[in-house]
Amino acid sequence: MRFRDRVDAGRRLAEALEKYRDQDGVVYALPRGGVVLGAEIARALGMPLDLIIPRKIGHPMSPEYAICAVVEEGEMVCNEWEVARVDPQWFKRVVAAEREEARRRRALYLKGRPRLPVEGKTAIIVDDGIATGLTMEAAIRDIKSKNPARVVVAVPVAPRDTAERLGREVDEIVALDIPEYYLGAVGAYYDDFPQVSDEEVVALMRHDRTN
Repeated sequence: MRFRDRVDAGRRLAEALEKYRDQDGVVYALPRGGVVLGAEIARALGMPLDLIIPRKIGHPMSPEYAICAVVEEGEMVCNEWEVARVDPQWFKRVVAAEREEARRRRALYLKGRPRLPVEGKTAIIVDDGIATGLTMEAAIRDIKSKNPARVVVAVPVAPRDTAERLGREVDEIVALDIPEYYLGAVGAYYDDFPQVSDEEVVALMRHDRTN
């Protein structure tokens, strides 16, 4: 399955999530790319939009290879085998730096807006795709700590093994494409997949507050 761009993917996901329309819930987007989809889904379902900001910890020899993911506070999700083989002082410094970066981004994107309460509500966590799933797993754990009634993960595409693993952590995973043979990168499933800027995220979150 292919998607024209993130807006197209968000609209198609919103259709797949139709049963949640007008429920008492919150759509949580993962910046930056997931915010474009999250805005479409929140609008279609009549839910408010908030952010959850996991950060990847890349391997020191290969920064694109995630060995861990953290959020602003709380638990980490790690490949323990890999973490055991890196310098612990380096790892501690990087974790602290990425947590601080997550807090900086929240301040930038939300301009002091308080987090939306989700206890007893439906939480829909959205990203523009999943590869290893570490950052999504960190997001799931963070949201579950806030005691929602239901947790749903919504993504356009995810590898089969990752979707099955994450599906055991949530009430439902809605993925439009779960390929047997994953193409190796989320962008491979999009015709147009540019970087989303901080300014775009700020604008999308501002628009959500005014609607």
